This record gives sequence, structure tokens and C-alpha cells, in this order.
Amino acid sequence: MSSLDQDEIAKTFGLLKIPKNHATVGFSNMVVATKQYRSLFVNRRLGDAGWSDVQIQSFIFLLSTLDTNNKATTSGGGSVESRWCGVGEREGRVYSSLVAHRHFGLSHGMGRSGDITEPQPKAAGSSVLVKLALLLVLDVVRRGSGLNGKAKGPAAHGILLPLCTGMTMALVLSCIREAENDNKKTIVLWSRIDQKSCFKAITSAGLTCIVVPTKLDKDSDSVITDMEAMEAAIKEHEGKVLAIITTTSCFAPRVPDQVDKVATLCAEHGVNHIINNAYGLQCPQTCKLINRACVVGRVDAIVSSTDKNFLVPVGGALVLSPQKALVQGVGKVYAGRASSSPILDLFITLLSMGMNGYKGILAKRQDMLQTFPTRLEQVATKYGERILKCPTNTISFGITLDNLALARTDDEREEDYLKAVAKDISAFGSMLFSRCVSGTRVVPRAQSKMMGGHEFVGFGSSVEGYPHAYMTAACAVGLTTEELDEFFLRLDKTLQEKHNNKQSKRSSLS
Repeated sequence: MSSLDQDEIAKTFGLLKIPKNHATVGFSNMVVATKQYRSLFVNRRLGDAGWSDVQIQSFIFLLSTLDTNNKATTSGGGSVESRWCGVGEREGRVYSSLVAHRHFGLSHGMGRSGDITEPQPKAAGSSVLVKLALLLVLDVVRRGSGLNGKAKGPAAHGILLPLCTGMTMALVLSCIREAENDNKKTIVLWSRIDQKSCFKAITSAGLTCIVVPTKLDKDSDSVITDMEAMEAAIKEHEGKVLAIITTTSCFAPRVPDQVDKVATLCAEHGVNHIINNAYGLQCPQTCKLINRACVVGRVDAIVSSTDKNFLVPVGGALVLSPQKALVQGVGKVYAGRASSSPILDLFITLLSMGMNGYKGILAKRQDMLQTFPTRLEQVATKYGERILKCPTNTISFGITLDNLALARTDDEREEDYLKAVAKDISAFGSMLFSRCVSGTRVVPRAQSKMMGGHEFVGFGSSVEGYPHAYMTAACAVGLTTEELDEFFLRLDKTLQEKHNNKQSKRSSLS
């Protein structure tokens, strides 16, 4: 990256009375760094070993010098001359030096008003970084997560967006609607999952959401895809269905949809199929299921979050597709230029991890899975509860909470009793949070919620009439052994306190 060769550097250092052998050592570091940069451009894949913070910062600052807002200046005689003279309304001007440093001087963002994937004339460095980030993340999901990157595979093509998963889903739906160009197709069939953002994504895209009910699996505690209901919904709204949205990452007792069977159904009826794979890239079983879906049927887009899968701050999403035209369309539907900050975070993280680092965090999660369910069940059994049997969900795990509340009295109306129990069960979630346990979900029985004019009966469990109150906890990527040990300790103590409170309440009533 320097115009000086080794002899010139040694000669220059010699003028400063720096020994030649010292200069040689310094030059070797520069050669190594230059080889890494070159490898990134030539191979366009993630190296096995991660880069150091110094190497990453040096590379990003090098790229930032290519953007016009980082003006090369010279001063002399009290005057400052700037190489660039910006007279537009958007010239990457940043008032605070802290903000400028936080973004490594990359303030022009990504894309152009007509296409978020187009190179930005004022920001060659930012454009290079965004392109490299996409190449690296595609490499990671192919060689690390195991998604098929060949033609017609789920990871054949992709686009990175500085949006949350829900807003990305809305953008994908808008792209599909524009491509279909059929005003009759305004319905999206959504295999029920009690999570608000996907429902809002459908309505935000100006489409009508038809919630397809799920069902209880007769052989386990799982809430599964109701394929009969899905097929009936397609036939009922024949010619009006734009897309079907399925989900592969979810809270227990909900398990990943049977996306391979839905994909077959979509292929038969000529319906678009979008998979909400928010945090499923960390799960090998889920990735195999998606690979299969692309082989046996139709999958148009897979949407995943960057923060949940790659341990970066919230704000980015990855859209994968077997179809190049779809990801190109998503780029064109995005309105305006965009912040490149979430993509920069991902780029830095991937370079820091290297392929070995990424595979390492996946392997560590798999190791924790060997004991997580067993330890959770041990705590549950101690208090007369049990673990929910949901074998195809290997990220989220649940235990029943049926014994936390007092039994119904003879003179108590069932409606009043269920409300009191729901309040009591929900209080347990508050107790956990007050003890600095985050991420758990506590779901009482028979609660309902209105969302977009649709009533979700049994909200939280993704099905009507789920027979248990329960709580969930996730064995997700990034979880440490120390966190896990502390969680089980605090869960045990909180359950003990809750049962003590129950006994005291029973004594006061007797």
C-alpha cells in the first residue's frame, strides 16, 4: 500500500539514523498487512484467522481516505487548502469529531437514491467496504453455517440492508409485489407465530395478512405448521395470494415451520415463499431444512438478522435468495441512500473473527446444547414442573409453570381464576427480570391480544388452547458458560421464592 519499496524505506530510515535491521522488521509487518488486504480483494472470502484490531482499523482508515469528505489538506502561511470543494447539500460533513471517529470518517453511507447497491460516486471507499462485507457474509453462511451457495441454493445471492428484520421483510414484500405487477394479489398467508414485527411488516407493505392457524403436535409439546390449513387457505384465496411467510427461528413451544412442505405447496400453486430466519443461521438443523426447501420446492427469499447471528449491534439484516433478480429488485425498491454503520459493524466483526472464529462460536453453542436441556429440566423437576418436549427447536427451550399458582376454589369463576393466574404467572417474569435475568419469556395460559384488527387467542404460544403456562430460555450463539451457570442459579432461587410465596398465601387463606 506504500509507494516506497523495501530498499527505499531502509534508506529513508537510515537518514534518520534508524538501523537497517530495525527498518526490515517494520517493513515485514507492512508486507504482511498488504498481503492480507490483497487476499481480501483477490479471493473475496474470509481468511481462517481473524485480523488484529490494528490491522482492521488501518484497513478501514485506508478505505475512508477514498471518500471525498475526508479531504487531504495542506497548511502554510496560516491558510488551509482543501483538495475537494463540496457545494452540495450532502457532502458528508460531520460536526463532532467523536462522531466522525466513531464512523472512521465513513459518513457518505451506501448506495444511491435509485439503488442501495449502486456505488456512491463520492464514497469509493465506503462502496468497496459494503461490497466486501457482502462477499464475506456470503462466504460465512456458506462455509460456516452450511447454506448451499450454488445455483438455486438459498445462499446463491444476497444483499445486506441497514434495517431490522421486520422492515427488511416489508421491503422484500414490496419488491415481490412490484415484480408480480398484479393488483389482485394483495394477500399474504402467514403461518401463525406470536411475534409482532412480521405481522406489522405485512401491513406496512400495504398488504392483507391472513393468519394461518398452527396446531399442537400429537407426539410432543410442539406447536407445528398446519399444512392442511395452509393448503385450504391457498385454495380459498386462489389468485389473490402474493406470498406465504414461514418462520424457522422461534420461541418454544413453537418449532420451525415445515418450510420444505410449504415450499412444495408454493411451487405447485405459483406462490412466492419468504422464510423469516431471524436467528436461524446459527442452527445447523435449520440450515439443512432451508437447503432442502430450495431443492424440493420454491423459496424466494430468506431474511436473517445480523445482530442475532453475528454478535453485532441491532440494525442490520441479510436477505438471501436463489434468485439474483430478487436481490437486485430489493436494492432498487429501497428509497434513498442508507447508513452503512450496521454493515461496517458486520465487516469489522467478520474480519476480527475469521472463519475459525465464526465456526468456533457455532461449535461452542453446540457444546452447550449437550447440557442446557438437562440442566433446565433438573431445575424444573425440583419444583414439580417439566421441560417442554419440542425436539425440532434446538435454540429455544421451555419449562412448564403449572404449579406456580394456587388451585381454583369452588366458589371462584373460571374466568376470574384464569385472570388471577395469568397475573401471578406474569409476576414470575418480573421477578426474574428484577434479578437481572433477561431474555426469558413467561407465557400464562389463555391470554389474548388484538393486533391489526386480528385477535390472537392464547397469545405467546402461537396456538389456541395451549395446555400449559410456561417460560422459555434460549441457548443462543454468544452465550457463555458463566452466564449459563448464573442463570440456572438465579432461576432456582426465583422458583424457590415464588413457591414460598405460594405457601404463605395458601396458609393465609386457610
